[in-house]
Order: sequence, then C-alpha cells, then structure tokens
Amino acid sequence: MNPPPPRPTRSDALDNRARILAAATEAFSASGSGSAGAPTGASSGGASTSTSMTSIAKSAGVGVGTLYRHFPTRESLIVELYRQEIQKLIDLAHTLAGSLPPLVALRRWFEEVAHYGRLKYGVAEVIHAATNGGLDDEHYDPFLGAITVLLDAGAAEGTLKSGTDPEDVLLQLSVLWRIPPGNGDQERAARILDLVVDGLRTRPPESS
Repeated sequence: MNPPPPRPTRSDALDNRARILAAATEAFSASGSGSAGAPTGASSGGASTSTSMTSIAKSAGVGVGTLYRHFPTRESLIVELYRQEIQKLIDLAHTLAGSLPPLVALRRWFEEVAHYGRLKYGVAEVIHAATNGGLDDEHYDPFLGAITVLLDAGAAEGTLKSGTDPEDVLLQLSVLWRIPPGNGDQERAARILDLVVDGLRTRPPESS
C-alpha cells in the first residue's frame, strides 16, 4: 500500500500564494483589467472578465482548487492585489524620500502611481464595493501620509509649495486611474504628471 502524499507545509502554502498573486498581477496587467482599485474609492468601470481564474492558476503552476483555497472568489483576489500594490506604493514613498532629492523622489513616485493606475484599470468598482465606497479603506490615511512625506521634503528644501493638501494631490492623481490602457496611455500619463508636478513647484517672484 502506497503511503499518502505528504501534506503541504506552511512554506508551500505561502509560496503558492505568492505565485498566484504574481501571476494575477501579470495577467491583469496584460489584459488591461488591472490589479487593484484607487484608494479614493473612485469608480472607473466594471471588472474585466478576460482573465479567468483558471488561466491564473495555470500561469502560477498550481491547481484551480489550490487557487480557490487561497482566494474563494475573483473579488477576493482583486482586493488582495489591491492591498499588495497600495502597500508597495506607501513603502516606496518613504524609501524615495530618504534617498533622492525631493523633486526627483516625487516624480519617481508619481511614475509608479501611474504604473499602478495601468494595473488597476477596470476593477475600481470591486474595490469601491469592498471598502464601502472608500470609507473603510485601511490604506487611505497611510497613502495620504506617503504623499505628505514627499511634499514636506520638497517644502523643506524650497522646491515644492508649502501647505499643499495631500488630498488635493490625491484627487489630481486619481485621473491616472481613468486612463484606458493602450493608445498612448503612458504618454498621456506622463503629460498629466508634468502638469501635476509643475503645479506643485515653487516659483521665484516675478520681476516687475
């Protein structure tokens, strides 16, 4: 009689979860449906159905049953991807603020926010529903804090305006969540970021 197969270890489960999330991020990005929603809870359309749970499981090298044990629904997978991507952005803001000149750090972070916007396009309604329209989003205040860190560094250096409300900046950045993938989306995002950064810069007094 053959012995039963060994039970998966906690390490195996964690590895499977990580591979599922990585595969889902790649799949949603490639399909243009996105991996997460905006921390403002803004809606930008329904979740695409072009990426199936079965295809994600196949890309991750796990069985469909394994995927559903970790994420019982497509929505639960999207919400977890959202949490992962938002936390990366929050952490990155602090890293950039401590290692780069303020204007460079701000622009670099905004570029990552734009990349995040391309990942999340099409699934904001899922996050909107999961966070009660953004009211129950645990990442909202930390995300505002990340913006504040970058703004304060620039204000202290004198290259960014002081007293800028981080929520105003977040509202400006929310435009990035609404840019449809393809057809020059990256170029459009870059132009929008130029406008946002230019509006945040300090300017020397005009000569009379």
